Amino acid sequence: MPSRSSGVDKRQQFIASGVIAVLVVIVLCAGILGPPREAAITTDRLGPEHGETVANYLDRARNSLSGADEPRFALVSLTTEITPAAAVALAAGMRVAGVIFHVPIPRVQTSIITVNTPDGAEAILRSPGNAIAQLSLVRAPNERQQRINSVSAARLYEGCACIVGLTVRANPAALTDLSHRDGVRAVEALPPDAVAGRFAVVPLLPEYTDLVVAGPDDGDVPVS
Repeated sequence: MPSRSSGVDKRQQFIASGVIAVLVVIVLCAGILGPPREAAITTDRLGPEHGETVANYLDRARNSLSGADEPRFALVSLTTEITPAAAVALAAGMRVAGVIFHVPIPRVQTSIITVNTPDGAEAILRSPGNAIAQLSLVRAPNERQQRINSVSAARLYEGCACIVGLTVRANPAALTDLSHRDGVRAVEALPPDAVAGRFAVVPLLPEYTDLVVAGPDDGDVPVS
């Protein structure tokens, strides 16, 4: 006769096999009902390409304002740098998603800083503080860049006219109206299905006149 322990071993094996079978079914169902999400791919972009002519970009921006009357994100490039208060006035009636800072220093390359502004005018007015906070987190690779960042932060703290662009969301008609306002150089819109936070933004700096290329970086860094 088979031993009692042999019977127990068989029961344990049977139970173990059953548990494994259930787990396999659960895993397979999970794969069918809830397959892994694919990583998001960022392909949308606002702003000129490096080396593009300014004239070509301005044409592209104008052409982007046609299409279905659905809200979409857009980049507003300015003719010159403006203050946060001026940005609030310029974008009156628009939903402003972000402001873009660039502290102008002759023949010195400074950082481009984007600050999200989900709370409207108040967030725009507070945005220099957020830009300074972002600068403080940047680890400068050398002493020159450290001085550039320090001067940039000081000027932002003083309320400089350093906003070079805005990201807004509106329908094509409103964006076209915005493109005709004083101080606006170009408005470029994305397709209406573009998702917030999943597109790149590169501003058309006021200093770009013919080609979109970085300027010289051989000037003296001012004390303040």
